[in-house]
Amino acid sequence: MTSNTALAGRPVAKPAAPLPRSVVLVGLMGAGKTAIGRRLAARLGLPFRDSDSEIEAAAGRTVPELFSQFGEAYFRAGERRVIRRLLEGPPIVLATGGGAFMDPATRATVRQRGTSVWLRAPLPVLLRRVALRRNRPLLANGDPAAILSRLMAVRHPIYAEADIVVDCADDLPDQTTRRVASAIAAFKPPRRLPVRTGSAAYDVVVGDGLLHRAGALLAPVLPQKRVVVVTDTNVAPLHGQTLMDSLAATGFAATMLQVPPGEGSKSLARFGDLVDRLLDSGAERQTAVLALGGGVVGDLAGFAAAVALRGLPFVQLPTTLLAQVDSGVGGKTGINTARGKNLLGAFHQPRMVIADTGTLATLPPREKRAGYAEVVKAGLIGDAEFYDWCEQHGAAVVGDDTDAQAEAILRACAFKAQVVGDDEREERPNDGRALLNLGHTFGHAIEAECGYGAVLHGEAVAVGLGLAFRLSAALGHCDPAVADRVEAHVAAVGLPAELSMLNRRFSAAKLMGLMRRDKKMRDGQLHFVLARGIGEAFTASDVPPEAVEAVLRNAGCEA
Repeated sequence: MTSNTALAGRPVAKPAAPLPRSVVLVGLMGAGKTAIGRRLAARLGLPFRDSDSEIEAAAGRTVPELFSQFGEAYFRAGERRVIRRLLEGPPIVLATGGGAFMDPATRATVRQRGTSVWLRAPLPVLLRRVALRRNRPLLANGDPAAILSRLMAVRHPIYAEADIVVDCADDLPDQTTRRVASAIAAFKPPRRLPVRTGSAAYDVVVGDGLLHRAGALLAPVLPQKRVVVVTDTNVAPLHGQTLMDSLAATGFAATMLQVPPGEGSKSLARFGDLVDRLLDSGAERQTAVLALGGGVVGDLAGFAAAVALRGLPFVQLPTTLLAQVDSGVGGKTGINTARGKNLLGAFHQPRMVIADTGTLATLPPREKRAGYAEVVKAGLIGDAEFYDWCEQHGAAVVGDDTDAQAEAILRACAFKAQVVGDDEREERPNDGRALLNLGHTFGHAIEAECGYGAVLHGEAVAVGLGLAFRLSAALGHCDPAVADRVEAHVAAVGLPAELSMLNRRFSAAKLMGLMRRDKKMRDGQLHFVLARGIGEAFTASDVPPEAVEAVLRNAGCEA
């Protein structure tokens, strides 16, 4: 029996804790960046810097003089250097010029080293304030109202990429400063997990309320501000408008395509229809496909993105726990056929995965429990410490504890990212990405026998995890008590732990036949992921069929 435990027990990288960051104020001229910045710095106990003042001191000329003598391009280059220098030092409060945030390199520096705050003010307020200072280079030639209106149309979609937006009306500076300070104190930056594979590098971004910020998160990573959102008719009313509004605020042109919910949409017919509609929408080679929904939408939309126009940029916005920890990460896409699950598909890595934990509040409890099966699977494969965490916090994860959910998502994704990075296309003969199939050989057969959708994928995997450990024990690889422990935890969170809990009768012969159609078959032999203990999974290629049949019969299957 072949095995290799190179990944088992290897420490999994944890996302780094955030470092103290500068506060960077952005917005149009007249928004009050300098006045608010000085007060905010005093309140936060940080030094205050004004990028225009720093530029003038370095150049020995005023900003209007620099514009007049050297032009805007020269000024922006100097501004870029000054802001980078200021943000590379200790944390500060920095007030920037109105055009600074428009520069992509400057935005990248701010994203890396600061928390950006857009002071958004309406046109009448801006006009009153700039009237007091007419030495603004961009207002020198023309009607200020017309010029500011044009600037708002161009700059507001870019300012919307800021981390925090604070509306500024006619409040006194001290009042606005208090609101800005409160917004900064309440701000929870999303947690990022880098995924690196042989063909791609992208981030999994996890946090609450991220669909409201999706446009700002995606603007730096997509090649074109034109996207097609693919979702289903259940998810669209819940989250579709939030996403579309976020995209519009940051200047994206977005089209939404809806498919029916459920596993039935992962069919050749639905796939062909989706590709036709995607092409009819006018998608170009750089138009991104955004998958908003659970695993079905992600698999279907990802496969369409992989083949349409020979490959389109792709983003996962998973709205179920199952998709956030499993199908949304790793680049596997596909559809089902009458002969089995996910037998047609492609590896197509996303440009980003945005996991908004807020969407989990709209899930039925059964869906959350089903997603948890893929969470605990990560600990069972190669992270015993994480499995211990799951036993302590599993009830919170399937409940409404967003902090526990975020931690579970990040830790499960960190493990999967490590495995995918080592074996992106599941090409290693043993272990590697194949380890992620723990419980799936049994689980896919159970799904196929029951009918896709009748038993949720996570429910079938939950039963499959118990069967995999029962098979491991039967073959002498682990103590039967380990299988007892796994089944007890799975049952404790409300998942089916045994075949009998699915309330139907199974035939061992039928399940064996379905497993022989599994895409993990190699050289006519079934491949299983087995375990020597918690966090000690390995692949096995020559498991005796009679041993598998015996485990199924002991689990209550008819011959």
